[in-house]
Amino acid sequence: MTRKNVFFYVQHLLGIGHLKRAATLARAMSEEGLDVTVVSGGEEVDVLDQHGMTFVQLPPIRTRDRTFSGLVDASGEDVGEDLKQRRAAVLIDAFTSVRPDVLIVELYPFGRRQLRFELDPLLDAADAMHPRPVIVSSVRDILVEKNRPERDRQMVDTAKARFDAVMVHGDPAFIPLDATFPLAKEIADMIHYTGYVVEKTLADAEGGIQGAGEVIVSSGSGAVGELLLRTAMAARPRTGLSQVTWRLLAGPSLPDDVFMDLKAAAPDGVIVERARRDFVTLLKNCRLSISQGGYNTVMEILATGAKGIAVPYAGGHETEQTLRTRLLAERGAILQIPESELNIDRLIDMIERAEGLPKPKPYPLDMNGAEKAAKLVATWAAHGLESGIAANQLD
Repeated sequence: MTRKNVFFYVQHLLGIGHLKRAATLARAMSEEGLDVTVVSGGEEVDVLDQHGMTFVQLPPIRTRDRTFSGLVDASGEDVGEDLKQRRAAVLIDAFTSVRPDVLIVELYPFGRRQLRFELDPLLDAADAMHPRPVIVSSVRDILVEKNRPERDRQMVDTAKARFDAVMVHGDPAFIPLDATFPLAKEIADMIHYTGYVVEKTLADAEGGIQGAGEVIVSSGSGAVGELLLRTAMAARPRTGLSQVTWRLLAGPSLPDDVFMDLKAAAPDGVIVERARRDFVTLLKNCRLSISQGGYNTVMEILATGAKGIAVPYAGGHETEQTLRTRLLAERGAILQIPESELNIDRLIDMIERAEGLPKPKPYPLDMNGAEKAAKLVATWAAHGLESGIAANQLD
């Protein structure tokens, strides 16, 4: 029997969370017997596990700064028409060579408006293909609040006109999509909740002893994590954990000069290194996790049962990390420090509070998102959209 094909477009502009979640989904789809091509438009990520997929790298672009004020290329120059045309050509060539049964576009039309120069041609190519693939939008649980209400209407209109389904990688019992996207009810028939996406096979595996008894401080991609790493290093001597090893993980986007400065400043007992592929193992074994509040990191903390302090990124108009971590903190699953309140004294106080708490009990979130999404996509690929069933009906 011929294997079915999935074409998965993803773009990360600042952190690497979008790409990491897409890769986790791609591997789960591969385990369902699908051939998956992931096309990434962000900067290349050395620590990404690419097994289980065909990976295509577009000429990379990223946001100019943490306010998402514009797009730049790998050298920091503004994205021009030539680069836009080159990216679109590579993307369409890859799509037409795969001829997928399912096309998945990460976040759009609920974000990534800046990339319509390549997304609209991609959707046009999908509409023109015979047979036409099932076209799916893949979004996380929480959308960033928009300061222009008319954008919500544009999102709904585009979803209805160009997409067949919307996979929401969250648990509506925790937070439904309409909590951050009021017009979600207008596309309720398109929405399929999958549960949260997490590398459960890694979280459940025995693993090694890496990180045993350590404090793990992680900054996601590192693009905006310098303050957290420096604050943690300065706080360590004044905490009750000053005699244990602290491991500071700088993401791949932290500039080399900043990384080397952190390494030079590290005292005995503090390890400064780049992000590691065995991060989940470190979480399983650690005494305490101090991190930003990205979707993937928070879910991995919950899945491994680690005791965690989150400092959610809140730059520009970003609100999703703050909302997710606040809701989890209110339910006792993690501790939270708003980014605007992060300082040495506040971090010390929170560390002492964490030390006085018992190991957290498993929080009842649906974390089968990768598996459920893969089954749903496999059904669409084999039998078309009408055969798909809502995620809450999946085993």
